[in-house]
Order: sequence, then structure tokens, then C-alpha cells
Amino acid sequence: MDSASGAHASSFDDFVRDRGRALWRAAFLLTGDPHTAEDLVQTALSRTFRRYDGIANDATFDVYVRTTMYRTFCSWWRRAWRGESPTASMPETLSTDPVDEERLDVLRALHELPPRQRSILVLRYFEDRSITEVATLLGVTEGTVKSASHKGVAAMRDSVHLIDQEADHER
Repeated sequence: MDSASGAHASSFDDFVRDRGRALWRAAFLLTGDPHTAEDLVQTALSRTFRRYDGIANDATFDVYVRTTMYRTFCSWWRRAWRGESPTASMPETLSTDPVDEERLDVLRALHELPPRQRSILVLRYFEDRSITEVATLLGVTEGTVKSASHKGVAAMRDSVHLIDQEADHER
């Protein structure tokens, strides 16, 4: 191995070490499964590895990896939509921590949404991306992002997983 490719691998390794957890978190919000999230991040990183040296800095490369990750997720759910059907409910959890329960309820509500709406909500509200950034990342119009955001938030408000919490907080 020459020194140039050795330096490339080392810098890329540093990028993964620094940004890997945030990438996995976004992937988990999309997929709802830790193993599928790992697969999604790994797939995005393997698809973008060769471009690392050609991109100016880690922040720009992070955007490139996330774009690849979201587009890969979209292609996965398109394939799954053709042949698989989702389960009606999420598995029960053993946690008794109310914060963990609330987090799971939000995840359950999020996973009731169609994948495109879920992707848009994750980017907009969990990653605090602008409408323009989300549109660019997903390759859709800004109007699509606005519409899907509005409908997704309304669906989250109406989710049976979150309605009970609102009633509990009002008491």
C-alpha cells in the first residue's frame, strides 16, 4: 500500500470515528432497527469511501454520506414495498424508565408514517435541516418537503402512541 492510500484510509477512519455515532442515530430513526441502521450506515460509507479525498472537508463529506444514506434508505423501502408488509406493532420493551418509554412511543409513531414522510421528519426535526437542505438531500421539491412535513406532523399528533401521553400531561 502506498502512503497516499494509507493517509486516505486513516483520514476516513477518523471521519467514521468522529461522525459514525451521529450517522447511526439518523439511520436508526429512519429504520427503527439497530442492525438495519448499522447496515444502512455501512452501505453509505462503502459507497462514498472512494470520494473522501476529493471532497474539501469533513463537513461537506458528512452531507455527501447522509445524502447517500437517505437515498439508499429510499431505495430499500421501495424494494420492500413491492414484496414485504410491515408488522402491525413494535415489540414490547422491558424498560420502565419513562424517558425511554416516551422515546419508544415517538419511534413507534414515527414508524407508522410512510418512509418518505419519515425521512423528511427525521431530517427536518431530528437533524434540524432546512427545507432546502432536505429537498436537496432527498432529490424532491421544497413543496414536497413542506407538504410531507405538515402531513407527517399531523399524523404524529394523531398517533395512538402519543395521544395517551398528551392526556396524561393535561391531568
